Amino acid sequence: MARKKEETINMTDTLAEFKDLKNIDKETMINVLEESFRNVIAKMFGTDENYDIIINPEKGDFEIWRNRTVVPDGRLEDPNLEVTLSEAREMDPDCEVDEEVTDEVHFEKFGRRAILNLRQTLASKILELQKDSLYSRYKEHIGTIASAEVYQIWKKEILLLDDEGNDLLLPKAEQIPSDFFRKGEAVRAVIKDVTNENNNPKIILSRTSNMFLQRLFELEVPEINDGLITIKAIARIPGERAKIAVESYDDRVDPVGACVGMKGSRIRGIVHELRNENIDVVNYTSNTALFIQRSLSPAKISSIRVNEEEKSAEVFLLPEEVSLAIGKGGMNIKLACMLTDYRIDVFRDIDDADEEDIYLDQFADEIDEWVINALIALGCNTAKAVLAMAPEEIMERADLEEQTVKDVFRILSAEFEEDEINYPQKENVTEISAEKPDDMPQS
Repeated sequence: MARKKEETINMTDTLAEFKDLKNIDKETMINVLEESFRNVIAKMFGTDENYDIIINPEKGDFEIWRNRTVVPDGRLEDPNLEVTLSEAREMDPDCEVDEEVTDEVHFEKFGRRAILNLRQTLASKILELQKDSLYSRYKEHIGTIASAEVYQIWKKEILLLDDEGNDLLLPKAEQIPSDFFRKGEAVRAVIKDVTNENNNPKIILSRTSNMFLQRLFELEVPEINDGLITIKAIARIPGERAKIAVESYDDRVDPVGACVGMKGSRIRGIVHELRNENIDVVNYTSNTALFIQRSLSPAKISSIRVNEEEKSAEVFLLPEEVSLAIGKGGMNIKLACMLTDYRIDVFRDIDDADEEDIYLDQFADEIDEWVINALIALGCNTAKAVLAMAPEEIMERADLEEQTVKDVFRILSAEFEEDEINYPQKENVTEISAEKPDDMPQS
């Protein structure tokens, strides 16, 4: 008898060790243990309502007490709920019929099958508890970076294990095209999605998500983590090129410089993590024309016309700037569309392209600096770009007075032979629609 009881108590000790390994808190384990006992008892006797189960987590043992009603001798119908008077008085000499007596029940007396059922029930509940805990824990960390070890490589996905041995999946579609991993190698990725269909948690990681790039910048740039710099928009072609727009809330902090770091020290680690993905960092601005102009860097545009309602823009460039604006395989303009969420049409100047133009900053001695800045904000960097626009449009968009615009036109026209210059004939080079990913940070 003592040996069987010791076996039962050791089972509780084993559960305590299991709890420590699986990070299941003590209170939860006690509830699981009690519920498992009750399930076995209910299966054996049809009910567990007349049983009290006391679990002592400090000593690692438990007690089971059964409450039964005293009935006259010879009238016993249900030995689980009733006890005869003579048997009851062996437990309590003062008891009477219709009173309730309580006696301790040793679980091992229920037999080997009951003990096996208990263990199976416990194993099932603990497994279910583990799955719920895993799902809840990772669900709360969607959008954060996880580090795991490659365990198995399949054609369509990679199976990774975290520090606790939990399965994580990195699908082929979420891998950078040039990613190559070996078994046992550590991999960093962002937690993209967590599902729990049929109580089977599935944690999906991603290295192509915009959020992965954002989290890497937050790790490498303290000013972003501290809230001094905000990431306003991200556009990526994973493994190839990315553009990221940043804004500083402190005039003393240069957002682009802070993100790049001294001699590229901060951005270098991010580029390496992303398999040498080329990253352009630009200053964000609420001025749409200027933002589009910056997003097309390194190309320098001559002028730009923005349609806010249709979310489109016409960009005019000198012939030598067109290839820079479009980029290899159209990558630069595609990223600009994604970053600004505007459709951008690029036009090449084909008439008078070789004629000399003059940048506006060269008129600083004749035109006020604030007026020049207002014109540049419209996307007009040169004299011809300004003269190509209608005066009324400049007055409305730049909020300039009519006389100021007339003076500007007079000064700029004086630099050319004719008094009035029509905008050069344009040739449509390319048109690319904005493609804004679902996980792009919102402005």
